[in-house]
This record gives sequence, C-alpha cells and structure tokens, in this order.
Amino acid sequence: MAVETERLFVGGVWRDAAGTFDDVNPATGEVWRAVADGDADAATDAVEAALAAQPEWAALPHDQRAKVLIEAMGAIGDLQDTLVEALVDEGGSWIGKAMFETGFVAGTAQAAAVAAHMVTGELLPSDHGKVSMVVREPVGVVSVITPWNFPLLLSMRAVAFALAVGNAVVLKPSEETPLAGGVLVAKIFEAAGLPPGVLNVVTCSRDRVAEVGEVLVGHPAVGAVSFTGSTVVGREIGALGGRHLKKVALELGGKDALVVLDDADLDRAVGAATFGSFMHAGQICMSTERILVDAAVAEDFTERFVAKAAALTVGDPRSNIIGPVINAKQADKIRRHIDDAVAQGATLRTGGDNDGLFFEPTVLDAVAPDMTIWTEETFGPVAPVITVSGEEEAIKLANDSEYGLSAGIITADEERGLSVARRLETGMVHVNDTSVYDEPNAPFGGVKSSGLGRHGGKAAIEAFTRTRWLTLERGGRLYPF
Repeated sequence: MAVETERLFVGGVWRDAAGTFDDVNPATGEVWRAVADGDADAATDAVEAALAAQPEWAALPHDQRAKVLIEAMGAIGDLQDTLVEALVDEGGSWIGKAMFETGFVAGTAQAAAVAAHMVTGELLPSDHGKVSMVVREPVGVVSVITPWNFPLLLSMRAVAFALAVGNAVVLKPSEETPLAGGVLVAKIFEAAGLPPGVLNVVTCSRDRVAEVGEVLVGHPAVGAVSFTGSTVVGREIGALGGRHLKKVALELGGKDALVVLDDADLDRAVGAATFGSFMHAGQICMSTERILVDAAVAEDFTERFVAKAAALTVGDPRSNIIGPVINAKQADKIRRHIDDAVAQGATLRTGGDNDGLFFEPTVLDAVAPDMTIWTEETFGPVAPVITVSGEEEAIKLANDSEYGLSAGIITADEERGLSVARRLETGMVHVNDTSVYDEPNAPFGGVKSSGLGRHGGKAAIEAFTRTRWLTLERGGRLYPF
C-alpha cells in the first residue's frame, strides 16, 4: 500500500524536494510516510524566505503576534488526534506520553503569547543628561534544529518563543520524526494565520543533515541557532556558530542523578525513580540514569524499585508503557551498556533482555564509576543503582560526570534538600521529585557538557533577542574642539 508523502514548507508554500526518504514506525518496522529530502538549496530558500518575511512580522504590534500564538493553541487542540498518532507511530511514544506532549505544547504556545508582552528595555542614567535607552530587538532569522525524542515539544518551545518576540524561523526536525517535529508544526501555524515565510520547515534524510545544517548555522542572515540533541553534534554547532558569530542555545545530553537520602519517603523515591528511568523508555535528556541511594535505605528501596520496574509492560506503545527505542543504533548502544556493566560485576536485578527495539525495563545494582554505563548517556530503559555512604558521597558521585543537566533529590527535610541542591553541578534540580520535569516559563538548560544558554520564559526572550543602546542628545554634551 502506498504511503503518504510529506513536503517542505517554504515561504508559505508546500513544495516537493528532488527526492524523498522513508519515515519508519519503530514499533512495526514499516515505512509510515515518505518525506521530502531537502538539500542545501532548499535550506537557502527557506532562510531567504524567512529574511524577506521577518521585518513585517517584527513590525506588527506585539499583541497581534501574541494573537497568532493563541490561535496556535486552538490549532493544537484541533489537530490533537493527528499529533498523537504521529508521536506514537513515528516516534514510538507511549500513548500517555504522546497525550502529555500535545497538552504541554499548547501551554508552550500560551507562554510564548505572554512573552510577546514581556520584551522590555530600560533607561540608564547619563553623565551628560542624555536620554539613554537600552532596547531589545529580535535577532532576525532563527534556525531551530530539534531531536526525535520529544519532537513536537522541543520544536514548539523554540519556534513559539522565537516567533513571539518578532523573529522568523527555519525549522529542521530530526530525520526520525519529521512529521511530529516539523511538518505538523508548520500546519499548526498555518492554521493559526501566521504570515507566509515567517515559519519554514526543511526536512531531510540523515545523508543530507550536514549540508542542510551548514546553511542553517552559517548563512549570513541567521542571527541565532537553537539546537537540542547530542553533545557531540552540539559541540560542532557551537563551534560553527562561534566561527560565524551567531547566538547559540544548546540543550544537549545528560547523565542525570536521583539522590535518595537516608530520611527519604521510599514510596515517593520509588515512584520518582520509576518515572524518571522509564518514561518514554528512558529516551529523555533528563532521564534518571544514576540512582544514588543511601546505604541506610538501599536494600528496602531497591527491592521496591525492582518490583515496580518488573511490573511495567513492554510492547505496542498504544497499550504498553514501555515502547520501542528509536532505532537499531540506539538498541545496540543500550545492549553494550548492559553487557559491559554485568561483565564488570554489576548485578542484573530485573530485565536485561530485548526483542529487537523493545527492551525490558532493566535495573542494575552494584554499579561502579569505572563502568561505561556510569559515564556514557544510555538513553534507554536502564536504571543503575549505586549505594552511597551518606550525603557527602552522594554529592561527590552525582557531580562525577561531564554532564550537568538535571537532578532529583528525595528527602523528608526540604532545607536539607535545598542545601544538597545548591552543591550539585546541574542547570536544574528538583527536590522531592524526579530529574524529569519542565514548565514552559522556566529557564531550561544545563551546565558543563549538557549545554549552553536556556529555553523557556524570560530566558527564551534573552536567547532570541539582542540589546541595543540608543541615546537622545538634549544639549548637554560639549565637544572638545
């Protein structure tokens, strides 16, 4: 049976590319869509369309830009069934995760509409009686490059805020989720009445990622780049952006810790560990990939956690919590991490097997810092448990990582939790919650190898605008000759 073909969206027009690539359903292995395989020329056309459309969009009163974002909220609701279908069939999302994601992006559009009203400047004192003003303006054209794990959410959080403050956008979604991360985003804003050219979407295969990315970062018209993805690629984009003097916002990998202190409520701790480790089969940048448990409660915690993990069902994501991982490359990495840990002395407490892309929820005990699974991001449904002797060792091991995205702390003492939180080297910490948490108005991002810059709320306004200093001379300035 023939599959539908999805096209590029450039200058407000849906258009074909020279060829297409296969969009595969990871749960079935079947080709789900044929997708336009854009190239450097298509990317250049998209940037130029954005450049032409941006001044008029930026000149609109901020309430009119906000109105388009509010209309986008309605379009998300109208397209919800289509969005959920794409997240499940294209990305392998558990249906509960897919429904959450569509709800979250509606909130993101709302938060971005609010941000349109929050682009403010300031008046400065002047030594010479000038009117001295700092104004904030859009950077012009923003390139947004997004991953496959939360494709709709991660595209919308950058696109919506960039549009709200007056930029035009070129969006390149992951080749694994081109519909949920790109084509449907274009359809949302097309339905919302966004003027042609203000948002452009260029899909491409893995073979063309480098040439399209070169244009989206290096084109002289691009003022800022938002990238979410791996640290390896993020470093390349950051280096290229620096070479071309672009603003960059990079949200990269994580090896996030959940710290369970000796006074923890173990029901809450087990719930936080289960959600943080196994939501979307562990394929989240904030996933809990190291669970540091105080020796005083480690045995009780681990027994409860293993029982809860073993009860999670695996299979078709429409009816099972643990669906497939995204592709064979990712499955091979997860397999390597598990096998290496067990070979070096870790104890397999539950799971450990896989059927193709479907991995059992896996809990490993007695994990040590010299194992691959300790240092590398796994991005799968695997939870390493490490027993620690007190708070100081927990903090030391939590910080023993090149990454620094998010963390969770479980304790009965909130003051103690905040004290520990301040000593963790991460961009975000959640006391009495898992490492997996976000809100559209919060400054989301990491430190160390987890990224640079922030998305969300006021931080997004900063990411997608630049400041200028303007003065009005009122006669107090005298020249020396």
